[in-house]
Amino acid sequence: MSRMGDVLAGFHAAWEFESDSVLIRYERSIRTPKLFQSLGERRIPFSALAGVTLTPGRRGTVVLRAEPRPGADPLMEAAAGQLKEGCDPYRLVLPAEREVLAEYYADELRGLLTRDADEPAERFLVPAPEVPLSFKAYDGKASFDGKTVHFRWFWTGASSAKWKAGDQSFPVADLSGVEWRSPEVFEGHLRLLSGEPAPAQADQDPAAVVFGLGYGPVHESLPFAAAVLAAVRQRGPVAAVPAAAPRRDPADIAERIRHLGELHQAGLVTDEEFSMKKAELLAEL
Repeated sequence: MSRMGDVLAGFHAAWEFESDSVLIRYERSIRTPKLFQSLGERRIPFSALAGVTLTPGRRGTVVLRAEPRPGADPLMEAAAGQLKEGCDPYRLVLPAEREVLAEYYADELRGLLTRDADEPAERFLVPAPEVPLSFKAYDGKASFDGKTVHFRWFWTGASSAKWKAGDQSFPVADLSGVEWRSPEVFEGHLRLLSGEPAPAQADQDPAAVVFGLGYGPVHESLPFAAAVLAAVRQRGPVAAVPAAAPRRDPADIAERIRHLGELHQAGLVTDEEFSMKKAELLAEL
C-alpha cells in the first residue's frame, strides 16, 4: 500500500488499508445488511486473498471485491457459496465516480498477493466471530461458549424425536465439522457433524436445529456456524460440508411441496424461489 491508514469508503462499509491487511469496518445503519452489522469489522490479511476484481455495479456504481482463498475464512467456508450478493462481506460498492480510485487500490492489492494465493489455505487466516454466541432456531435455542455447543429444545417447535432425546451438548472435541444451510431457502438448518450416521431430515436429528421464518436468520446463525467450524478446525483439517438432499418418501415430498405452495400463496416465497425449490424436491424422487 502507498501508506498505512488509507481508507476507501463505500456504501455500507469502509476499507482501511494497513501494512499487512485490510480492515473492513461495516456501517451500523438501518440500511446496512444485518450480517454486516453483526460482523462489525473484520481484519483480512493479504495472505488470505486469492485475487481482486473491479466490475460495474448497478445504478451508477462499481464493485471492488476481494476474493478470499479457499479455506482462509471460516465465515465463507461455513456459508459454502450460499450468501446472496448483497450480503457478501468481501464486496465494496462505490459510486461510479470513484472508479479510478478503486482501480488504483485494486492494483495495489494485486501487487501484495502472496505467491501461494491460488492455493487453498492450510488453516484459517481470518479470525472467527467471537464467542459466546447464541440464536433461536425454530425448534430450539443454540448456544456456543467456545468449547461446547448446546441445543435446548422448544416444546412448541421440536419434533418428538428431539423432545424424546432431550437437550443436547456437543463438546468441540467430538465434532468433525458443521453443515449450514441458509434460512433464506426452504429447509434451512445448522447440523453438527461427528462422523456418525445421522437422520436424513434435520428436524429428526438431535444434532441439528432447523430454521423458520424469523428463526435462525443469516446474521445470527452463520457467524455461529463459522465460530464452531473454526473451533473444530483448530483440532485438525476439516471443512464445512454442504447440505445434501437425500432421496425421500414420495408422500413426504408431496407434503413438502404442499407446504411450499402455502408459503408461496402467503407471499413468503417468490415465484422464482417456488419454482426452483419445487424442482429440487421433485428431483429427489
